[in-house]
Amino acid sequence: MTSYRAADLSTHTAKSKRRAVLGITGVALAIGLTGCSNNNTAATAPNADGTPAATEGQKIELLNVSYDVARDFYKDYNPLFIEHYKTEHPNANITVNQSHGGSSKQALSVANGLQADVVTMNQGSDVELLEKKGLVAKDWQEEFPDKAVPFTSTIVFLVRKDNPKGIKDWADLTKPGVEIVLANPKSTGNGRYAFLGAYGYGLHAFNNDDAKTQSYVKDVLKNVKVYENGGRAATTTFVQRGIGDVLVTFENEANLAATQFGAGKVDIVYPKYSIKSESPVAIVKTVTDKKGTTAAAKDYLDYLWSEPAQQLAANLYLRPSVKSVLDKNGDKLPPIETFRPNDAFGSWDDIMSKFFSDGGVFDKLAVNPPQ
Repeated sequence: MTSYRAADLSTHTAKSKRRAVLGITGVALAIGLTGCSNNNTAATAPNADGTPAATEGQKIELLNVSYDVARDFYKDYNPLFIEHYKTEHPNANITVNQSHGGSSKQALSVANGLQADVVTMNQGSDVELLEKKGLVAKDWQEEFPDKAVPFTSTIVFLVRKDNPKGIKDWADLTKPGVEIVLANPKSTGNGRYAFLGAYGYGLHAFNNDDAKTQSYVKDVLKNVKVYENGGRAATTTFVQRGIGDVLVTFENEANLAATQFGAGKVDIVYPKYSIKSESPVAIVKTVTDKKGTTAAAKDYLDYLWSEPAQQLAANLYLRPSVKSVLDKNGDKLPPIETFRPNDAFGSWDDIMSKFFSDGGVFDKLAVNPPQ
């Protein structure tokens, strides 16, 4: 395993922050193979399938607005897609730009005018927000397989090497003296899934007794030492700054920390029962129709279901939606009993209103709520 020094992680974090800032201001970092340029292209005879044909020297720029910890996947996926796209459109000159941050903050940025061609989020409500704004098609879940979810993850625990606090399952998060690092559930998908994972465990453990569940979750939140503004920021706080005894985070983020940022310093603990997080994707049609990039955006998201992209997801500890690829990677993605938040708590509208609105369940249970 490769071990990274604190300085390396500091550099990585600084770069990540710069990328996020650039993305939010609409001047995203180019991941593709060409320089940034406007992609207003001349109309040409369409391809056989009705999509615009690429012309010699045509420049296509896509902006993918995505959630915080997806940066590692898309850093490798974008060149993979560009290589594939050029085999299909040899005359096209395509660039993919990235913007990363807390999923809900990213969705709000798009709603407020950030010109995303596609969004790749970690929570259905973030895409639903854009649907309500008329930016995303109403049938966005039907445009791609698996209800537009190319891969999933789950919530696990990252602990110090050899697990000195003996964290084995959700119940251990209430132990006196255990300090938890958590992304902010009010503004990040990572934090919301962690909170809902604890709540779902409580309902499972206490036979759907809501009062006992809320008492348990309140005890968990008493132990939260830090609420961070994103999943990667929470990882940095735990691994680099050495704060806390346990980081509650996505499986893929925990594995990245265990194999790279914190190699030899941390271990991963899988709870027996956890939440399934889904990462939906969608085309921002109001932008792509205006720019003439709808066909390219569709190709970009379609390729997420290709075998190379699905294997890349598995390599980064994301759970592929294509079962054959998931089955091939059972050694690194062990079976775990999970529940879908919509099955347990209703629609995302219901979830956001009940748990994460001002004065909602989270605010009532959090002892030291994030500001």
